[in-house]
Parts: sequence; C-alpha cells; structure tokens
Amino acid sequence: YAFEYLIETLNDSSRKKFFNVARLGGTKYDVLPYSIRVLLEAAVRNCDGFLMKKEDVMNILDWKTKQSNVEVPFFPARVLLQDFTGIPAMVDFAAMREAVKILGGDPRKVHPARPTDLTVDHSLQIDFSKCAIQNAPNPGGGDLQKAGKLSPLRAQPKKLPCRGQTTCRGPCESGEPGRNSGRFSSQIENTPILCPFHLQPVPEPETVLKNQEVEFGRNRERLQFFKWSSRVFKNVAVIPPGTGTAHQVNVEYLSRAVFEEDDLLFPDSVVGTDSHITMVNGLGILGWGVGGIETEAVMLGLPVSLTLPEVVGCELLGSSNPFVTSIDVVLGITKHLRQVGVAGKFVEFFGSGVSQLSIVDRTTIANMCPEYGAILSFFPVDNVTLRHLEHTGFDKAKLESMETYLKAVKLFRHDQDSSGEPAYSQVIRIHLNSIVASVSGPKRPQDRVAVTDMKRDFQACLNEKVGFKGFQIAAEKQKDNVSIRYEGSEYTLSHGSVVMAAVTSCTNNCNPSVMLAAGLLAKKAVDAGLQVKPYIRTSLSPGSGMVTHYLSSSGVLPYLSKLGFEVVGYGCSTCVGNTAPLSEAVLSAVKQGDLVTCGVLSGNKNFEGRLCDCVRANYLASPPLVVAYAIAGTVNIDFQREPLGTDATGKSIYLQDIWPTREEVQQTEEERVTPSMFKALKEKMEMGNKRWNSLEAPDSVLFPWDLKSTYIRCPSFFDKLTKEPGALQPIENAHVLLFLGDAVTTDHISPAGSIARSSAAAKYLTNRGLTPREFNSYGARRGNDAVMTRGTFANIKLFNKFLGKPAPKTIHFPSGQTLDVFEAAELYQKEGVPLIILAGKKYGSGNSRDWAAKGPYLLGVKAVLAESYEKIHKDHLIGIGIAPLQFLPGENADSLGLTGRETYSLAFPEELSPGVTLTMKTSTGKVFSVIASFDNDVEVALYKHGGLLNFVARKFS
Repeated sequence: YAFEYLIETLNDSSRKKFFNVARLGGTKYDVLPYSIRVLLEAAVRNCDGFLMKKEDVMNILDWKTKQSNVEVPFFPARVLLQDFTGIPAMVDFAAMREAVKILGGDPRKVHPARPTDLTVDHSLQIDFSKCAIQNAPNPGGGDLQKAGKLSPLRAQPKKLPCRGQTTCRGPCESGEPGRNSGRFSSQIENTPILCPFHLQPVPEPETVLKNQEVEFGRNRERLQFFKWSSRVFKNVAVIPPGTGTAHQVNVEYLSRAVFEEDDLLFPDSVVGTDSHITMVNGLGILGWGVGGIETEAVMLGLPVSLTLPEVVGCELLGSSNPFVTSIDVVLGITKHLRQVGVAGKFVEFFGSGVSQLSIVDRTTIANMCPEYGAILSFFPVDNVTLRHLEHTGFDKAKLESMETYLKAVKLFRHDQDSSGEPAYSQVIRIHLNSIVASVSGPKRPQDRVAVTDMKRDFQACLNEKVGFKGFQIAAEKQKDNVSIRYEGSEYTLSHGSVVMAAVTSCTNNCNPSVMLAAGLLAKKAVDAGLQVKPYIRTSLSPGSGMVTHYLSSSGVLPYLSKLGFEVVGYGCSTCVGNTAPLSEAVLSAVKQGDLVTCGVLSGNKNFEGRLCDCVRANYLASPPLVVAYAIAGTVNIDFQREPLGTDATGKSIYLQDIWPTREEVQQTEEERVTPSMFKALKEKMEMGNKRWNSLEAPDSVLFPWDLKSTYIRCPSFFDKLTKEPGALQPIENAHVLLFLGDAVTTDHISPAGSIARSSAAAKYLTNRGLTPREFNSYGARRGNDAVMTRGTFANIKLFNKFLGKPAPKTIHFPSGQTLDVFEAAELYQKEGVPLIILAGKKYGSGNSRDWAAKGPYLLGVKAVLAESYEKIHKDHLIGIGIAPLQFLPGENADSLGLTGRETYSLAFPEELSPGVTLTMKTSTGKVFSVIASFDNDVEVALYKHGGLLNFVARKFS
C-alpha cells in the first residue's frame, strides 16, 4: 500500500484496522463532501501505482479545485446485477471464457474479482391476477403445458383453527374480509403471511403460486444458466425468483454500510446493472447504476472511471404537511433538481429537514436519482441510519464498531453541527412544507402535476398538440363516451378513464409509510362501501415478502384485495410492460372511441406505450393515490370538489374522508415493521426456495451452449478478436440508419417488454418453432443476441424523421424501401455499407441498458452523432466500440441542413484524444466539425480496442 502509514487499529482491544484518511489532508479533508470522502478512502486503499496512482488520490483530495477537470478511478466494494441486464453480463463472461481459450489463455482465470450478487427479479409477468385468476397465461409468455404441472407446493385450502380469540366465529381461511374465498394455496417460502384477523400463519394467494410456477417454466433455460454461473464463477451469488427486486433486496439484505475483509474496515459501495442502484444512497452507501459492460470490468477487478464530479448540496428545511407522502417529496425534489440541472453531478443532502426523513423516505428519494439525471444522491450515515440498522437486526457490537469507524474517518453526519457542513460546488434549498401532493405524467416522470390541478391539466393535455404532454383530441370529441359490457354489467369509458392501476415493485414498496397508507385508505374505502370497477387491471407486486408481511399483519391486505389489488408476485411487472392484456371489451372501446385511457402506477417510469400500447396516458403516483384513482375510475376528477362515490345511504364520500392521517400511518408502521420481520425474511432468503434448490444445472468450466436454444446463445462480439488491436479505421460513405429527435430513450432503442407478433424478433422465433405464447419478453431473451439485435429500435413509439410518424421502421437508401430497422440494417451489411445514427438532445436517456449499445453495434452502426447524450448510454457506446460524436454547441442536423439521405465520412487521427474535434464530410459536399465525445484516456483506449469486452479478453489471453 502506498498509504500504509495511514492504517490504524479501531481501538486498543480490537483487531479491526482501517485507513484513517482524515489524517491525509487536514483542513482539505474536512471540507470535502461526504461522498467525495468515500471516493478518497477507496482510492487510498486501492492505490497500487498502476490502476490507481498516487496522483489520482491527490486529485480527489484537491476536489475543490479539480472537480469537473480530471478523471479518477473508483473501485466499488461489490457489484449488483438484476437478471434482465445481468444475463448478458454473465453470457459475456461465458463467451469470454471461450474466446480466451481460443487465444491460448486459461478460461478458468475468467471470473469476478469482486463479490457479485445477481437477483432474478425482472422475469415476473402478471399472467394471473384477481380479476383474471382463471385466465390463460399472457399471450406474450410461455406455455403452461411445457412448464409442467402446476406447482408441487400447491395444496388444498386448509382451515386453520383459531387460538381462542373472542372475535373468532370459526375456522380461519384468509380471503375477503368476513368471507372464506377458498382461493389460497400452500405457502411459498419467502412470504410469512399472517391472518389479519387472528395473526396465524395462512397460505399464500393462489395468484402468487401460479405466476411463480409459470415464471419458472417460462425461464427454465435462463435459470439453469444462472445456476451454472453461481457454481462456476467465484464470488457470484444468485438470489432466485420470488425474493424481491434488486434495489430493494440490496437495501434490506445485501447492504453492509461498512465492509469488513480480513479485519480491514472500509465503506460499503456498489455499482450495478440497474439505474436505481442509487436507492442505497439513502443508507449512506455510495452506489450508482452503470452498464453491463462497465459492470463486467469491475467484476474483473478494474475500476470505474468517472470525471471527478461537482457535488450539489441540497439543503432540506422544515417538515412536510400531513397530506404529503414521501413520494410527493420525491417528485417535488425530482422536479426541482431537474430545473436546477444536476446531470452528471453528485447530489448530497444536508440540513435540518434531513433528520425529519426516515431511512425508507431517504431510500425512496435516492431511488429517483436517475430521473433528475444525477449520478447519485447521497444521505450520509447519521443517528437515524444507525437506529434503522438496529431496527432491522444488526447486532449491537457491529453497530458500535461501525459508529466508531465512521466517526474516526469523519463519515458520520451530526444533526446539530451546521458549522461543519462541507464546501459544496453549489447549494440549493428546498422547504419541505412547500411541497404538495402530486403525480407525474402523462408521458414523462419529470412532468409533475399537483393533484389539485389534475383535472385542469388533463383537459389541457387533450387540447395540446401531440408532444411530451399533448394528445391533440378535437374539442368536439373530448366528451365522447363508449359503453362496454363487462361481467354482465354496463360501464362507460371516456377520455381519462383508468384502465390499469398498479402498485408496482419498484421505488415505493420499500416505504412502509406509503404502502400502509394505501392499505389504510383501502380499508376505509371498503368500510364506506366504495369499489373499483372490475374491468380495471389492478395489481399489487411488492418489492419483497417483507412488504406482504407488514401489509398482512397490519390487517389491510384483505381490503386491498377486495379492491382488486391482490398480490401477484415479487418482481418487476407492470412498470416494464409485463402485465396481462386488457379485456377485449376495453380494447374495443378504446379503439372505437380513440380514447386516451390512463394507467396509474406507483413506479418510476411512465413513457408513452410502456405499460400497454393502448394506454396512452400514464401517471406516476404514490400508492394511496393509485388506489384513490382506481376507485374514482378516472383521472379527470377534482378530488377537492368531486366525490369518489357514495356509501350505502347515498352520502357522498370524498378523498379527505378516507385519507389516513400521518399519526395513523406512523402508529401502524411502528407496531408492524419490526426487527423480527427483517430477521425472518433474511433467514428465508438464505434458505432459497424449493424450485431453485432442486433445479439442475451443469458445472463444466465452459458453458455447454445449446445450439437450439432461443434464450442463451454465445454472442458474436469476440468472433474477430485478435491478440493485438489494429489501427483505427475511418468511417467511409456511411448511410444514416435512423434520423431521430430529442429524448430518445433506451426503451426506444432496446425495448424490454413483450415481443410484437409482427416484429423481426417474432419472425426469428416463429422460424424456430415457437408460438406467440412462448415468445416471452425482450428482457427475458437478453441472453440471445439474435433476438436482441432484431429487437433493436423495435419500439412502436420510435419517431423516425424519415417516416414522419412513430413506427419501428426506416428507409433503406438508395432503394427507397420502407423496412423494419433490422431488415434495413441487414441489407446494408450485405452491401458492405457502414451506418450512423443522427439524433438530438439527451440520446439514450432512461434506464441503463447495455443492449441499447450492443444492438446498434450488431446492426452495423459505427457512430452516433447527437446534440447530447445520457452519460450511462454514452459509456455503453464506447464500451461496445461505437464512436459517440457530438455536434458543436448550438449546431444540430437542422441548423446544418442535413437530411439524413446523404452519406457521411470521417477519419480518426492516429493519436486520438478526449474531446478532439473531427471533420465530417457528406456526399453533398457539406463539411462540418464534430466532437469526439470521449471523456478520458481510458475511454479512448477502450475504443481503440474495439470496446471493453475485447480489451478485457486480451488481458487474459
């Protein structure tokens, strides 16, 4: 260690040691933001003079003068993968073993150097829900017959004897309040549900078992590959389906706050293949989402490289009013930070208002960090953090050593020490009492709407031209109604009608206060005689079994179920398009009336068409508001003046009549969210589950690829790999594959939802003997490069300027044919024509998704020319070998008179450097300058190697 002299023992009686980085810089260290202190500690601990140089350490220490001007490496303590983006990472590892062997290396050396956890949480699809319990599985999914018989865990409903409660009138069988529904099966492992009336163990709802059974059958190949990975690769642990979402499992189970390896203490930190890794920032853990390509580098012992960031101090003042949930605080802060502009920066929270926020509030706020563009949002460890960790089962000795260590290195935030706040790059102030209840939508998470303005805003959206908010519905058609008949009753749909309401498994479910508020609101609604119309697709997909536990033990779960919000399983579902289709009656009505119907969900993404093609308006809302809008049946309502419905006596019931008070919620939370719940769930997670434990998988050094598999395929990234990289080749006479506008998301580039029957991917799967019921989703097939390449730019909402309308198609030049994007790219490749993409601002925004770079690469795209990029996606482009080019400030395709029909040529200098200006020439004679958007020498080196995968593979050969 270059800084070995900084190592100290924790105390006289302890063997634990640590690097006392506070001694390094004196007053320089004392004014560093807490998040930068974590970067500094990691730099000191990993300084080897090669990957981490002493100069890098001093640059971080001199953060105040070096911010935004230098690149620094960062070695995270661990890695977190989720299955959608984790499977291509593990497939790449498996393929890399093959490549290393071919080049003469030892494939057994290829394994993660850092602890890596992979959660299988994105494969859940809602094939069964309360209103569709007898339905066949989702047509986009697998075949139940091929999945085998229904779960061996199923058993006949068993009547449970009471334990002598005076209120008991007979055997207990969980179901609707006061009734025996009989729709329950034997309990699965990860959900210790309690009967809300007798607090006895009761069976799991049949919907969970059915959905989990289909999930295991549908994804058997993927699961077997994951199990092989956990056996063959060191430091890989797989958390099986049915456990919970990656970011929530990370918070509840995987997070350590302080790491300990060989008696050396250091701060916990993590990167992973999900943009919402930032959730752990609420626990004082440095972490953020990166692409699968960068994650693989970390897994192989390489650092993440980042520009030493500016740190925006966000001072929270005061406390929020009783009717505002933490989700309202999240959305309020999100909008404020977007307006200020924090893209590519760290955000760190301080001030008196921070102590008013619980850990679950903080993690919810941190989870929305990607929506305002920051790299991370950091809440330093304080007394609130320690109380939470004690509450969740950390032993006292560990907490004491943790506190001692964090105070020694000055990583512990003191509530009253306002004079000792760091010197931030910029300080913004948010008064919590200024935040009002709100939702976000109808098309983007940053478009926040106060609930009090919802009716007026929705009417304005109907009037506005088609764009980020508008739908351009003619005035004479805005009052149109369409009658439907559903389950023997007549209903009316109109613009604003809610047809999908989901309390989904990300962002909010980790927060007991908002989930319990939804349950208490449901209880009051049911008691008042209110109902949800049966055609509305409702679902409750908790982030983990803990959520089901406290909803059940607090007595509110049956009331949520009564309103249709029945637990459907554990994993990402509606939020990523994994939901059962709407009824034919609703679909016909929407089409007949060209209706702008709505989805309301408690997630964090609401891009148009993401939930369902026919649901044009999507709103993000807190869980209690999701329930409220489902009861109302429309978003076109003023909750202050219009009732939700009437009770049995005909009395109007308003939202304020059933909204739970803060005191009610806090009392329920304190009584139900107990250390025993966390302890029991951790034990369940460590035990695994029966299906996973009994799943067979190979254990060979090289993965035995099945050439007939449509899920797992050895990718072609290494096909032309040589031991040494060649010279950079120019881009000559490239055609434009797509001419795109602003805010093209990774969803547009590489969809994660269901595979449309008319798509190129569907044709590929059909040719291999699959039926539409067996297609599954793009996310589930990310281990097959042939499917994912055909799915690239297959989003129906993709707006290509060549066509002038949304469609997953483009024009092949010079033939003039309009083709699927894949078909056009395939034709260009046969002709030997390189490709580029023209785009506007914020290209690649949204979730981190490495296939949004891998797909274009395999289509033959050599460069993207855009006005600006989302940083994570730009890193992906470089990591796969695509040049990220940028227009000069103030210029774009329109200002330069580019049509996209011309061809483009560009040469790279022998000594390519970060940010160098290059000359682009077109076939029309136009010449203009572009910027090579490389941020540092490492990115240039990776591009010269043809991407990160080639760079790493060569290290092993």
